[in-house]
Amino acid sequence: MTTEVAAPSGYDAFLAAITPTSGLMKTILDPATGGVVGEAPVHSVADLEHAVAAAVAAQPAWAGLGHEGRSAALLRAADAVERSAEDLARLLSREQGKPLNGPNARFEVGSCVAWLRAAATIPLEAETIVDDGQTRAELHYRPIGVVGAIGPWNWPMMITVWQIAPALRMGNSVVVKPSEYTPLSVLALAKVINEELPEGLLSVISGGRDVGERLAGHPAVGKIMFTGSTATGKAIIKSSADTVKRLTLELGGNDAGIVLPDADPKAIAQDLFWGAFINSGQTCAALKRLYVHEDIYDAVCEELGAVAAAAPMGNGLDETSVLGPLQNKQQFDIVNRLVDSAKHSGARILTGGNPPQEQPGYFYPTTLVADIDNDNPLVAEEQFGPALPIIKYSTVNEAVAMANGLDVGLGASVWSSDPAAARKVAARIQAGTVWINKHGAVDPRIPFGGAKQSGYGLEFGVEGLKALGVPQIING
Repeated sequence: MTTEVAAPSGYDAFLAAITPTSGLMKTILDPATGGVVGEAPVHSVADLEHAVAAAVAAQPAWAGLGHEGRSAALLRAADAVERSAEDLARLLSREQGKPLNGPNARFEVGSCVAWLRAAATIPLEAETIVDDGQTRAELHYRPIGVVGAIGPWNWPMMITVWQIAPALRMGNSVVVKPSEYTPLSVLALAKVINEELPEGLLSVISGGRDVGERLAGHPAVGKIMFTGSTATGKAIIKSSADTVKRLTLELGGNDAGIVLPDADPKAIAQDLFWGAFINSGQTCAALKRLYVHEDIYDAVCEELGAVAAAAPMGNGLDETSVLGPLQNKQQFDIVNRLVDSAKHSGARILTGGNPPQEQPGYFYPTTLVADIDNDNPLVAEEQFGPALPIIKYSTVNEAVAMANGLDVGLGASVWSSDPAAARKVAARIQAGTVWINKHGAVDPRIPFGGAKQSGYGLEFGVEGLKALGVPQIING
């Protein structure tokens, strides 16, 4: 499961190009093997101040290029990422743990290319609000200035692009603070993108919590984009208050899926599985609570078990792997604790539940848990790993009430052979996005954001571009 796989020489040269030659450094370890991936800089608050100052200086000329000039640069950046895609994917696989194949590392880098191109090409025209012969009012969106982007470790490259691409398109400069777990991936991505951008416009500051706190409260930063836990999001809200920053927060989720009694268990099993286990469950908008009607409960459990058995888990550089390790020990311990609590409560472990002992890597086996109460910690807390609780229900009203029973609402899904019936149920669910017969399928053209304590603000599409600008009315 954890066999070391050698990376090619081209990758070694790529990694060397982002390795610091002096200053404080942090050794980054491969979550699959425990081996050294590389050395990342440990930047300070002073480094952040220099980056913000450079961003302030670079932003006006960038804004002056207009949408056409900025879009052209972003399209060139997308081409540059595409040229370096394999080296980026291999670095991502080693640092984050996700396999090259399946909806994982190569998929993530490909998504970076797609989102850069989408941000560059989605039209954003001035809106005429009133034009009645006496009054004319137009709505425009102007650059904010400097945007701070604070990203997570689960999809470090892709989510960074989700943040920086629309910010740059709208005429802003950006300072990125990556997760301390996955800084190399973001540093490498920024190095490639910066081949096509003016100096100082996009910086990555790879530091600790003190750097993130200063970025969130910095008076020269006009907006913070953050993807991560609800607890950290609340801290950012507090840090940003004195400077009245604009915020886009994509926070924790604990997404529910409801399988209606008319669904075909075999037909939906593959999509159900990947809705839950993409990136080994380490996805904010992954399916984390599955509610199945009692009439088809056993059949759904059986079909999911068959899909799980056919999904190999192993070292990310092994071309046969489609599931990888958890990224860090803290997350491994959370998943292990929650599955153990389910076992002790009397829930039935259909598959998995017993992590390998005395082996390198944070591998937790694909785990399906049946006959579990809705208030069990594995259901009520976000596990963020490869363990799916499957809860039986009797009526749709009961399922909807359970799905809405938590204080989060990022995504949800409804599964049915009747899309019209599924949409009626979807309208009753308190979540920012409700998918029908799929889960977690994001699209750069379609706005995405959370409800309740899963955050606020929209990303993607025209609405995502508008969120990175300051609305201005020209009246007259």
